[in-house]
Amino acid sequence: MEIKNSKFVISSPTVATCPASSVPEYAFIGRSNVGKSSLINMLVRNKKLAKTSQLPGKTLLINHFSINDGAWYLVDLPGYGFAARGKDQREKLTKMIQDYVLDRSQLTCLFVLVDIRHNPQKIDMEFMDWLGEHDVPFAIVFTKADKLGPVAAQRNVDAYCNELKLTWSKLPPVFITSSEKAKGRDELLDYIDTINKEVASECANSNDIE
Repeated sequence: MEIKNSKFVISSPTVATCPASSVPEYAFIGRSNVGKSSLINMLVRNKKLAKTSQLPGKTLLINHFSINDGAWYLVDLPGYGFAARGKDQREKLTKMIQDYVLDRSQLTCLFVLVDIRHNPQKIDMEFMDWLGEHDVPFAIVFTKADKLGPVAAQRNVDAYCNELKLTWSKLPPVFITSSEKAKGRDELLDYIDTINKEVASECANSNDIE
């Protein structure tokens, strides 16, 4: 897939204020400071689209970006695991995320970002289990692959997958990325393109039946 253009549309404090549309949405989420904004900017080849920060938990709203003249939306969600936030704000962000993930019908796939440098983290595993319990389609995106050698990177990916296999009968799609090296960009965009074509085909078939 070629991304011809991308632009910021709106930052929403609730699902109710998200754009009214019928196009597919691909949302990105992960623990604070996992490299979410950098990955988004790498995918669209625009370093200024999603705001990056050295401070964890900078994203506090649901951010919609229009891709290819509104063909689909890329969505930047707040990170989970808000250690530096107060209780009230943590609860507010948790509700925002849950409401979007469970109630936003346009959500087509959720990309869960995981820092490839770390062993399986309890918070990531619990979040993925929660997604599975609610039948939310998602894929795992390992970030910062440039920080490790290829052998160590694959070892950590295997550790996550082996941990998931203890409770999952089928693993979600897995991608290995580096925002610095643009690694995994084509694979991620091709995956999105494939889903978009499937969605378009299903809509066409539905219209034919009607």
